[in-house]
Amino acid sequence: MNQKKNSAKEIWIPITAILIFILIWQLICVFGWVPGFMLPSPVDVGKAFVTDFPLLMHHAGITLLEAFIGLMMGVFLGFLCAALMDTFPVVKSALYPILVLTQTIPPVAIAPLLILWFSYGIWPKVILVVLVAFFPMAVGLLEGFQSVDSDLIKLMKSMKATRWQIFWKVKVPSALGNFFSGLKIAVSYSVVGAVIAEWLGGFIGLGVYMTRVKKSLSYDKMFAVILLVSVISLILMALVKLIQYKTMPWEHKKEE
Repeated sequence: MNQKKNSAKEIWIPITAILIFILIWQLICVFGWVPGFMLPSPVDVGKAFVTDFPLLMHHAGITLLEAFIGLMMGVFLGFLCAALMDTFPVVKSALYPILVLTQTIPPVAIAPLLILWFSYGIWPKVILVVLVAFFPMAVGLLEGFQSVDSDLIKLMKSMKATRWQIFWKVKVPSALGNFFSGLKIAVSYSVVGAVIAEWLGGFIGLGVYMTRVKKSLSYDKMFAVILLVSVISLILMALVKLIQYKTMPWEHKKEE
């Protein structure tokens, strides 16, 4: 009974907060505290979203394709890098500072170079998504691999387990929580990264659409794109949470 009440609170509290935010936003626009050309009302944004929905879906399909390919590559490379850093300390000493250093470079600064090197096709966007998704996966998995109980590893070694067996049967299962935590961040970053890359060059995608409507001063349509990107990110994060629930049922049994 208490669990159902807590679940209801988790659902309704954020929904109520969002509704209050939208109401305040609408009132600001209705009373003209902010000019309409600077801040369109939620009603205007909703109308723009409905009117341009087919076009938005067309552009969103390309952005999601870029995000998906980049995310899969980022997850794979992050897993590979974390495994190497965990297995070989010298690799960790060499790569970890470089990984941290790469996060000081904003994606907006990298995107023009990628477009210069790889033209205006899909690959500059994919590469930027790989770069933004790679770091949370690599760091999260590395922490998961290295947080394994040392006594458990000693037990496996006493049973003549190989390094490969210890990695797959002990470290990987123990790092699943860190994997999904990093994946939630990487999923949201992947969509945003694809949109940022599309801002600076391309022919189709939500970022290209945003650039076009901004030039025409159609800020209601621009806010509609922001709304769509937010909804897509939330849906993808919810999907990751569902996969985590199916993959790690024992964690939810502990909470119960």
